[in-house]
Amino acid sequence: MTRILIVDDDPDLRDLVRFELEGHGFEVVEAASAAEVAPALVPVPPDLILLDLRLPDQDGLAVAGRLRATSRIPIIMLTGLGGDVDRIVGLEMGADDYVVKPFNPRELVARIKAVLRRTGAAAAPELADHDRRGFAGWVIDLSARSLETPAGQPVALTNAEFLLLEAFIRAPRCVLSRDQLLERTRSDGGEVFDRTIDVLILRLRRKIEPNPRAPQLIRTERGAGYVLDAEVRRL
Repeated sequence: MTRILIVDDDPDLRDLVRFELEGHGFEVVEAASAAEVAPALVPVPPDLILLDLRLPDQDGLAVAGRLRATSRIPIIMLTGLGGDVDRIVGLEMGADDYVVKPFNPRELVARIKAVLRRTGAAAAPELADHDRRGFAGWVIDLSARSLETPAGQPVALTNAEFLLLEAFIRAPRCVLSRDQLLERTRSDGGEVFDRTIDVLILRLRRKIEPNPRAPQLIRTERGAGYVLDAEVRRL
């Protein structure tokens, strides 16, 4: 059974979400504060986290940043704020999607299912074949959705970051416009806006570029888009 962790200090909202999720066959775990998040991750970690932006003891963005530093568990941010700045900051901290309160519970369920489908978090099937590609010493497994540094160390990527890198891997040394990248990285039912790609590019550069301020792998083609300037080969 897919396990969802709800982190929100509003007990009425938690009850509403729990009722809807359990009606769709999800197992639900609750946390009312940032301090309750860590205990809720053990002994069985959740498959997805619904994280409120405003918690009584700590900013939800800080919690998201801490989670993303050590985990690839998908995160959907919940907030009463709807401005682009808040969405962008949420993406920068590693959120996979963003839902503004008040929301339709059925829409929330649809968003959860979409993120689980895109991340493969709802199930972990045995993969008979792995589609592994190498570029500039890095190794990406498109089947297992994993990335390793040239030294063989795993690198945690959010769903959107992985989809962005996959788009480049499948079209190396081809300029991809912002519209093309938006189409390839958008979450099902998610809101898409131009700054999304800028944020994702910045996040990805921070993870794979020796110097993100002088990128060598993901270059900007002014007025055209972005390009992965590396040879990609099957392994």
